[in-house]
Amino acid sequence: MAKLIIVATPIGNLEDISPRALQALKECDMIFTEDKRVIIKLLNHYAIGEKKLFTFCEAKAERTLEPAISELKKCITAVFVSDAGMPVVSDPGYQLVERCYELGIQIDVIPGASAPVTAIAASGFPGSKFYFLGFIPRDKNQRRMWKTLVDFPNIMVFFDSPNRIVQTLENILQILGDREVFFAREMTKIHQEFFRTTVSQAIKEFSQRKEVKGEFTVVLSGKMHIMQTEEE
Repeated sequence: MAKLIIVATPIGNLEDISPRALQALKECDMIFTEDKRVIIKLLNHYAIGEKKLFTFCEAKAERTLEPAISELKKCITAVFVSDAGMPVVSDPGYQLVERCYELGIQIDVIPGASAPVTAIAASGFPGSKFYFLGFIPRDKNQRRMWKTLVDFPNIMVFFDSPNRIVQTLENILQILGDREVFFAREMTKIHQEFFRTTVSQAIKEFSQRKEVKGEFTVVLSGKMHIMQTEEE
């Protein structure tokens, strides 16, 4: 019976991968990947050599699920990776994992880097309890979401793109108020940026920048943090 191993890969720096993860990549019969170009770069970096690859991305998940299962059944061990970090968490793959459970295919996990957890650690905000929003919605759907979170007590973590960050921050300022916020960009890479400020100051900062590259991982303080700051 085949086994599917969910393997975490680096969120930036290619050195941030565990020996177990490398061993799994070397020994597996097939790799399910979000983007072949990304995993090939990692395989080449560690001189692992050519591997049989199968693209399993969110856009084609429904159409490729059964073909993926058919290929998996031919393997002794297969690996599932996303473009960066921990697969399935705000990334494609849950459909494949769920189908494996339905068919009795063994699942294993080799943990590793996670962008939300890394950003929380760097933010200095209390991270014992947090709400991970993933990639937040756009326009009216985003505003509706923030309205449901006005009284949420703990920190919130989400991903956003450079071309949308100012609009997102303006929505937060209008609906949730001027809270403390932390930005992580290009984490573990050469141009890594950590930036902690208030929402209003962040709007001014990013409005003045001509160009921002790299997706943001944002940590937003919750209502409990605001209350504690006011008491102090």
